[in-house]
Amino acid sequence: MIISIASGKGGTGKTLVATSLALSLKEENKVQLLDCDVEEPNAHIFIKPDFSYQEKVCVPIPRVDEAKCTYCGKCAEVCAYNAIAVINRKVLVFPELCHGCGACTYLCPEAAISEDDKEIGIVETGSANGIEFVQGLLNVGEAMAPPIIRRVKEHINPEKMVIIDVSPGTSCPVVESIKGSDFCLLVTEPTPFGLNDLVLAVEVVRKLGIACGVVINRTGLGNGEVDEYCHREGIPVLLTIPLDTEIASQYSRGIPLVEGVPKWRNQFLELHAKIRAVGDGQAS
Repeated sequence: MIISIASGKGGTGKTLVATSLALSLKEENKVQLLDCDVEEPNAHIFIKPDFSYQEKVCVPIPRVDEAKCTYCGKCAEVCAYNAIAVINRKVLVFPELCHGCGACTYLCPEAAISEDDKEIGIVETGSANGIEFVQGLLNVGEAMAPPIIRRVKEHINPEKMVIIDVSPGTSCPVVESIKGSDFCLLVTEPTPFGLNDLVLAVEVVRKLGIACGVVINRTGLGNGEVDEYCHREGIPVLLTIPLDTEIASQYSRGIPLVEGVPKWRNQFLELHAKIRAVGDGQAS
């Protein structure tokens, strides 16, 4: 089963939930934890893996042989991302905009375009506490997270319980991370901002046809509008975590919730059972 842990906004406790769920399940299941928040991965702070392998992630960037080029402009015409332009018998390539789709290379009538690899980040694999751990890390200044996320997800082992820590928001990296999941757990907080971004996240998950449920973190903060929204939309609230200084203190020191406060392990085991029940129910 593949469970993605997402949130409409940052700072809701998504990584707290992902790492706690992975650590709770490792006794009964073979667990994989994938950190697809590649712009700022931090699950490793709590899992503390020993990394055994690292690979570079590159995207192909066009290189133009102007000795062959006739400046017909076909490459600029087919580029959906405006990463290449033809101006006054000069071809300009903007690597930061290039998505590496290869359309310009494939469709150039003069075969004047080849491709060079540009490194945009890395993927690391390791293990800790009986958990197989994979994370991606986007180089500073790079904008293309999806290629690294796809490389991280190539490590998915369908025979294991797979938990994916997703970046916050509802943009392309989020879609790339959660698609293909059996269930998406949305972590939110009971505030107006939390509700606004939860609504957006629910829309994305529903568009992808993925069963979902909600974890409300820091209950006791804000108001009851998140609960009302979930009830109205038929979205199950599977777990609530109170606003608690002990939890915050443990988290700030890099101590996973289920290790710092062991009584929470049963709560996360129950959460997993509810996820299976809800996923089976929504699938039928």
